Amino acid sequence: MAEPLRLRATMPRRFFRKALIPALALAISLAIPMQAFGADQHFVTIGTGGVTGVYYPSGGATCKIVNRSRAEHGVRCSVETTFGSIDNIEKIRQGEIDFGYVQSDWQSHAYHGTSVFEPAGPFEDLRAVFSLHTEVATIVVREDSEFRTFADLKHARINVGAKGSGSAASWRTLISRLGWTEADQTGLSDLRTSELAEALCTGTVDAFFVLIGHPAALIEETQADCNIRLIGIDGEAVDSLLDEAPYYIAAEIPAGFYGLKQPVPSFGVVATFVTSAKMPDEIVSTMVKALSDHFDSFRLLHPALNNLKLSDMVAADMAAPLHPGALTFYRDQGLLPAPGEDTK
Repeated sequence: MAEPLRLRATMPRRFFRKALIPALALAISLAIPMQAFGADQHFVTIGTGGVTGVYYPSGGATCKIVNRSRAEHGVRCSVETTFGSIDNIEKIRQGEIDFGYVQSDWQSHAYHGTSVFEPAGPFEDLRAVFSLHTEVATIVVREDSEFRTFADLKHARINVGAKGSGSAASWRTLISRLGWTEADQTGLSDLRTSELAEALCTGTVDAFFVLIGHPAALIEETQADCNIRLIGIDGEAVDSLLDEAPYYIAAEIPAGFYGLKQPVPSFGVVATFVTSAKMPDEIVSTMVKALSDHFDSFRLLHPALNNLKLSDMVAADMAAPLHPGALTFYRDQGLLPAPGEDTK
C-alpha cells in the first residue's frame, strides 16, 4: 500500500509542473502580440490532412526542414491535421492556419468561387506556392466482391471521404457527370481514413473512394487486413472532365504497387501548397528556399514524392496566382522566366 500512497501524494506537484506551466505559456502567447517576442520571430501553421495520406508527412517534412534553420530566418513552423483540401482552404480564408495542401481542382473552385465555395464567393486572396505529386482517383473493393468496374458501384455502399475533404467533393463532381441520381447513391458514408481498412474488410462498406498519391499507406494497410482489388475510373465521363477542366489530368495507378501486374487507368489532380496574399513575401520565400535547399531529402520522405523534380514545383497550371515571395524565388533560380523574357 505504501507505493500507491506515495504516488498519490506526489501527483499534484507533477500536475502543476506538466499542466500549469504549459497552460500559462499558452495564455501568454494568446495575450501578447507576436511582435512582443521579437521582430524576427514568425510562427506559421500548415494544414495537412489525415495521417495516412501524403499531405501529413509532407507538411511534417516541410516544417522539419524550415525549423532546422530557424535561427537564421526566424520562421518557426508547425503542422495541423485537418479534413483535407476544402477544410484547409476555409481555414486559410478565416486566418486559422497560414498554409495548406489542397487538390488543384479545389484550389481552382476556391479562387473562382464555384462549386462548394459559391456561397462564400471567390477567394481572391488565395495564392499558390508550389505543386507536388499527382493524386489518382482510386476505388478499393474486396477481392471477393462482385464489383469489377466503376459502373458496378452505382448502388454500392461507398465511403467517399470525410466532410471537408477534396475526395468527397470530387466524388460529387464525378457522379454528376455520370448522371447518377440521389436514388443511386443512398449508401454513401463519410468515415475518416483511419477507419477505412476495417470498414472495408469487415463489410461495413463495399468500397472506398480516394484521391491519393501512390503508393499509399492507407491502401497498404487495407491490403494487410484483407485481399483487395483496385478499380480505376475512365470512360466518356472522365474524358469530358479532362476536356473541360484543366485541373484534372489523365493518371494511373502504376504497375508494381500493391502487387499490380498492369497499371490501372484513371484520372487525377495535382497536390498543391497554398497560402494567402496577406502572408509576407519573406516568409513565403523562406519556406520555398528551405524546401529547395533540401529537396532531395524531401523527395525521400514518401514514395509518392520519389520521382519529383524541382521544376515540378512550378510545372502545374494553377488557378490561383503565384505568391510574389514564391514567384521571385523561382525567377531567381531560373525555374520561371524573368518579366519580358522569351519563354519559347
